[in-house]
Amino acid sequence: MPRQLGELEDAVMTRVWQWNRPVTVREVLEDLQKERSIAYTTVMTVMDNLHQKGWVRREVEGRAYRYTAVSTRAAYSAALMNEAWSTSDNPAAALVAFFGMMSAEQREALEDAMRVVQRADPPADTATPAPPAGPAEVAESPEGPGR
Repeated sequence: MPRQLGELEDAVMTRVWQWNRPVTVREVLEDLQKERSIAYTTVMTVMDNLHQKGWVRREVEGRAYRYTAVSTRAAYSAALMNEAWSTSDNPAAALVAFFGMMSAEQREALEDAMRVVQRADPPADTATPAPPAGPAEVAESPEGPGR
C-alpha cells in the first residue's frame, strides 16, 4: 500500500501525471521554479527517491534520465482512500462520515463512478445457477432411473 506523498514529491508527481509523457529533471525544475526557489539537485534527489519507491520508471537518454509515471493519479488516490478505509475499526461508519463530508459535485461523481462499476459487474440474477442437488444427480442406468 502506498504511503502518502510528501509535499515536494506530490508537486513533482503532479507534473509527471499532468504532462503524461517522459520528463527530465530539468523540465520539472523549470516548472517548479515558477512557484518556488529550488535547486536542481533537490529535484534530482526527489525524482530518484520516487524511482526508488516505485512511483516512476526511468530510462537513460544521453547523460540524463527521462522519468515516466508507473501509475495514474487516480490509482494513487484510490489506493490512499482504500488504505484509510480498510484500517478503520468500523468501515461502514467511516464511509458514512466520508460521504457526509462530500460536496454535491463529489457525490455526483461518486454516483457516476458507481454506475460505471455496476455496468462492469454482471447482475447477480444472470449468473449461472448451480446444478440442482438430489435425485437429478443420480446417474441413469440402461434399465431406467435409480436401477
